Amino acid sequence: MKFLDKLERRFGKYAIPNLSLILITCYGFGYAIMFVNRSFLQYLTLNPYLILHGQIWRLVSWIIVPPGGLSIFLLLTLYFYYWLGSTLERTWGVFRYNLYLFSGILFTILGSFLLLGYCYLAFPEDIAAYGASVFFTDIIGYFFSSFSTYYVNLSIFLAFALTYPEMQVLLLFIIPVKIKWLGLLDAALTLVAFYNSGAAGRIIIGASLLNL
Repeated sequence: MKFLDKLERRFGKYAIPNLSLILITCYGFGYAIMFVNRSFLQYLTLNPYLILHGQIWRLVSWIIVPPGGLSIFLLLTLYFYYWLGSTLERTWGVFRYNLYLFSGILFTILGSFLLLGYCYLAFPEDIAAYGASVFFTDIIGYFFSSFSTYYVNLSIFLAFALTYPEMQVLLLFIIPVKIKWLGLLDAALTLVAFYNSGAAGRIIIGASLLNL
């Protein structure tokens, strides 16, 4: 905590307020691109192989890739995440919420490069047979597209559940339930997904939740 206090005194003036709203606004741009030309989103995903070959915009552009198809349920979910993030920002302070969210994004990027290194070690023959460009874009490119803000958003929810475990919300707008139970359920489902995933899936999940 003393280390965080020092960081806040030195860099707190650079913190960005309303970061959750900015993230959701980025999704808005992503949905606009989806409606105009859905295939263009493939040029925005987090693919470390292509980043190392000059497409450095992917270090940032993957953030605007929407978490799913646009629907009423998704809009309500995004509003819920905005409320969670705004509440945490008021509780922790702008700087610490910035640090939490940006570290989740940074760890996700580092995780993608870790997966790239793992592939070079685990599949040298396949890479040699198909060529690195084909292997990392056409064959396993979908693995890298799995690096998204989904687990970053999940980390916000889990952090909220740890900060306000006794707060009550209405599940499906009807059922009152304490948020700690929803947090435990999400944590359990994530652990099951981590256990059932291969090495690639475990790197994706682990890196994206490392900030938690």
